Amino acid sequence: MSNKEMATEKRLKVRLYLSLLVYTVVGYGLTLILDYIFSKFDNGIFAWLYWRLGPLFILYLVIGFVCIFNYYWKKPWDYLDEVIDATQTVYEQNSHTVSLSDPLKELEAQLNQIKMSVLLSKRAAKQAEEKKNEIIMYLAHDIRTPLTTVIGYLSLLHEAPDMPEQQKEKYVKVALNKAERLEKLINELFEITKYNAHRVIIKKENVDLHCLIAQVIDEIYPTLSANGNTAVFTAEDNLSVNADPEKLARVFSNLLRNAASYSYPQTEITIFAKRLEHDIQITFENHGKTIPQEQLNSIFEKFNRLDDARLSNTGGAGLGLSIAEEIIHLHGGKITASSQNETIDFVITLPLSA
Repeated sequence: MSNKEMATEKRLKVRLYLSLLVYTVVGYGLTLILDYIFSKFDNGIFAWLYWRLGPLFILYLVIGFVCIFNYYWKKPWDYLDEVIDATQTVYEQNSHTVSLSDPLKELEAQLNQIKMSVLLSKRAAKQAEEKKNEIIMYLAHDIRTPLTTVIGYLSLLHEAPDMPEQQKEKYVKVALNKAERLEKLINELFEITKYNAHRVIIKKENVDLHCLIAQVIDEIYPTLSANGNTAVFTAEDNLSVNADPEKLARVFSNLLRNAASYSYPQTEITIFAKRLEHDIQITFENHGKTIPQEQLNSIFEKFNRLDDARLSNTGGAGLGLSIAEEIIHLHGGKITASSQNETIDFVITLPLSA
């Protein structure tokens, strides 16, 4: 028997004993009063009652005790009925709370907590189902669009074998670009699935942030220069972090590409890092249209898009930031986004040692 069950049983026993005591004291007091009153009269009826007060008191006790014991015997069954009804209320999808008798207040609180958990779980399951359907819809759209283009251009090439060489080369180039975009989407989807399934192994080593970020900036220089953007990195000397260099480079690359996509032309993307007491903080800052708070709240979700038209042109699938967040979490860090006054900041915090 649990402590709470023992406590409830103890309370019932205490109430039973108190009821018996009060009932007995009241009956005995009433008997003394009647004894005093009847002794003052010489009437035959009062005399008869006077001599029978003892048996009447015993009868009073027997009847009262039977009633009290019967009441407290039935009480646990009444409590059981309350609990059964309450369990039905727990799984009802409404805002009605469970209400039980005073001795069951602890159980009432637990059942209400369970009901709240059930409601939240059902709500989360519904939202997850809606999100899954939304992801399937986005995925179907992102696969169908480049695939339709590839099929269309290949069909033209097949139906017109005598097409001029220059036009043929143009069609092949477009089809190849769309096929590469489709491959990129499938690879990103496969990658985020591995992160969600916890199938990614992190191989940490001491990483020089200056070298790693400089390498990433060089790799995406064509993307930056296409819009007239530049990337500048500033940090303390000898700044390093214990991390997986390949995975961390993927995070930096995703953030830089995202910054390039949402920066005003001819603006500077600033990357700066600093050492905190127990962490290293790396900030990616670019200048572009301010992102509303409601979009910031879901910016790391899969297939999240701030500008569908722009992503369609750049080939983005809305998975880059989600992948970046998963990688940072695997390193025991966190990543946040903020935007105000036409400035967008992504802040990464990584532990100095792990």
